[in-house]
Amino acid sequence: MRSRTAKIAVAAAILGVSVIGVQPAFAAPALEKASTPVPISTPDGQVSSYVVNTKIVNPGQVRKAEAAVVAAGGVVVQSWPQIGVIVAHSTKADFRTAVVAAGGNSIASAGPTRSVAVSEGTPEGVATPWGPGKGQLKKSESKKTDISDGTAATFTDPREGEQWDMQMINVPQAHEITTGSPDVLIGVLDSGIDPDHPDLASQIDRFNSVGCTDAGRPATGEAAWAPTTSDHGTHVAGTIGAARNGVGIVGVAPGSKMASVKVVNDDGFIYPEYAVCGFMEAGLKGMDVTNNSYYVDPFEFWCGDQPEQAPAMEAVRRAVDWSTSKGAVHVAAAGNSSYDLSSKTVDTSSPNDADKPTAREINSSCKDIPTELDGVVTVSSVDSRGALSSFSNRGLGSIDVAAPGSRVLSTIVRNNGYGLKSGTSMASPHVAGVAALMKSAHPAWGPERIIDELRAQAADTACTVSAVAAPCVGTDDENSYYGEGLVDAYAAVR
Repeated sequence: MRSRTAKIAVAAAILGVSVIGVQPAFAAPALEKASTPVPISTPDGQVSSYVVNTKIVNPGQVRKAEAAVVAAGGVVVQSWPQIGVIVAHSTKADFRTAVVAAGGNSIASAGPTRSVAVSEGTPEGVATPWGPGKGQLKKSESKKTDISDGTAATFTDPREGEQWDMQMINVPQAHEITTGSPDVLIGVLDSGIDPDHPDLASQIDRFNSVGCTDAGRPATGEAAWAPTTSDHGTHVAGTIGAARNGVGIVGVAPGSKMASVKVVNDDGFIYPEYAVCGFMEAGLKGMDVTNNSYYVDPFEFWCGDQPEQAPAMEAVRRAVDWSTSKGAVHVAAAGNSSYDLSSKTVDTSSPNDADKPTAREINSSCKDIPTELDGVVTVSSVDSRGALSSFSNRGLGSIDVAAPGSRVLSTIVRNNGYGLKSGTSMASPHVAGVAALMKSAHPAWGPERIIDELRAQAADTACTVSAVAAPCVGTDDENSYYGEGLVDAYAAVR
């Protein structure tokens, strides 16, 4: 079983003076076979993106690392001194080695964040055209309203009866106690939330919404955080917090507010610098919960024993840990590859931004991030029968709880309407909403307590017949399909 408290300890270390080096944090056991390298080409003249991690988190070390970026022929795009992470662009083929040499003992690691050239702009800010992408969001199937005051539910919305998912996890019963507090803010790290949808317009905290897809630099204003090419985030947001307003559907926590944190670019990719920005903004803006229905591109599994992949994974880990130390509970989708996360062998889909992925052997150092980072709540998906969804990842000790994720009705952008989507992307927001209800009912609870209670209050679920070929492993108390069980909104707040 993964520790629920390890992340808090690491966060405390980050807030002190030093940060453990990248290799010990993710290295595979000595007897385990190394993962297959995936060389990333960064030729001269191509604008490539990197993260640079300092050995020690303090202003002086960060300034030294920034100077090293410039000395190595790069540009500092964004610096996060709170965690000792710098996002840099460079057109120099040898940048990753040159910056470490120039930084001396100030730099722990440096590595690329993608296998292709930067598409959203050059260091000088000259934008390039965007086109249809092939990000992993495609793996899933697929006007003003009164603001909720966070009190008990008093009436029914027209399509609430179609929300089998809410019935399954006892949301109507929970709403007899509370629909959430307006003081609780949920960050939806995704492709943006439709600002005009009648079920969402009143639910968005526009002041705290932010866009992170401009090379990982935070940007405010509706144009930065509203959806452009995907309604994925809008669907996720509806499940979390669609208003109880006599229109459409009702979310798990309609009495709370949501911030749109756009981390998906128009090609459908969530690169490490976007995720780092999203988690840092969650901490800086005091978000109580974040939902993460994605994996960080371009690797489905980032391998800690590969020096080109470990730095980006470390940067995301630091951002997650720091925002947790600021009070945020992070909930993430387990993934849609029908993969056993507790027994990794091969990956045939990475890097997904390349013309052709590299079939490779992987090991336990290889992580689906952010969902496999320590302390993040990992959510598998079930269908309307309560069986593990055929697409859902699984794994004994890897899954925390399960939630509905097959053919879930929620908000979409087209015609400000409603539609069905399937994926662990749809399961995770149910749990994020329940975490928001828990924070509303218990304002003094921190992330560790909320995560412990989420797991403890989940309904123990025995292994059942499923479309998944791999057998369910474990007991009723915890198994590879459901983790600690099916999330229960009523038990969580009563």
